[in-house]
Amino acid sequence: MDLVPITEEYYEFVRKLRMHPENAAGFLEAANITEEQQKEYMEVFKNCYFVCLIEETPVGYVGVIDGDIRICADPTKKGRGVGTFMLTEITKKFPEATGRIKKDNFSSQKIFDKCGVPYKLI
Repeated sequence: MDLVPITEEYYEFVRKLRMHPENAAGFLEAANITEEQQKEYMEVFKNCYFVCLIEETPVGYVGVIDGDIRICADPTKKGRGVGTFMLTEITKKFPEATGRIKKDNFSSQKIFDKCGVPYKLI
């Protein structure tokens, strides 16, 4: 696996993954994001986001904004260590970053616990 800085070619991947029915409920805020909104957001925060690749195929993304970690993996790739890899790598780049996790998002809690990354339940 590789963690690479996000580029415009991955904006739509991130948007679709963020809104995927198996992922959307895990985020603090529900959102129906348009392609234009995604592009505008990423142009502001692109230096904060990274994409996880397996053999050049995107399988997840992670970012840190204002010390808050945002992480999302392709649901078809869960159980392969994608989340653990991304969280481990992002905390090397942003060692003071923490998470805010919904109380019922047990998969995120499990990954943060496994990696020893602090988080606050919301």
